Amino acid sequence: MQSFTEENYLKIIYHLSENNDQAVQTNAIAEKMQTKAASVTDMIKKLADKQLIDYKKYQGVRLTVTGKQAAINIVRKHRLWEVFLVEKLNFKWDEVHDIAEELEHINSPELVERLDEFLLYPKNDPHGDPIPDKHGKFDAIPFTRLSKLQAGEQGLIMGVSEHSSAFLKHLEKLGLTLGKTLTLATITDFDGSVEIMMEDKKISVTREVAKHILIRI
Repeated sequence: MQSFTEENYLKIIYHLSENNDQAVQTNAIAEKMQTKAASVTDMIKKLADKQLIDYKKYQGVRLTVTGKQAAINIVRKHRLWEVFLVEKLNFKWDEVHDIAEELEHINSPELVERLDEFLLYPKNDPHGDPIPDKHGKFDAIPFTRLSKLQAGEQGLIMGVSEHSSAFLKHLEKLGLTLGKTLTLATITDFDGSVEIMMEDKKISVTREVAKHILIRI
């Protein structure tokens, strides 16, 4: 069994390695954990001793099969709790992340399975992220970042890659929520900002915002 801190490290390493096969560097982990590199090194040694990661000095870390299974299980619990908080307790999508961060550490496989059943086996969390099943498998959803669309292309908002409360509140204010259809109208060459059309309304967003909005074309 892992401690809360160990579970958080496994989850961070999993997210940092999710979209590539490269080893994760300690500085990247330290930045995500908002701690010193020396503290990360100490934890990495503990995780390596438990055979949850493979670690080579100066070459970064990789999750072992056991470590990856543990990380995916934490991600599964987090995303199921987010669904529960939004659908059953009427929290907004910008309010659930920190609460789910605490609930994800409850160590009860039976509770997780009953929660999944109670929620009718959801495939995605309130931010559009896929929820792994009890075997750790999930359906990869093809997406394009709004910042990568060409003028005239249309798509459906199916997720976000930034989960901070401030960002989600900003999208809520603009009306850019999951399930909305939009068309990219123009792209500004100078700064990469974009103007989109949605429900006969023009909305301008910065490139930084656009790169975190995931679109299914």
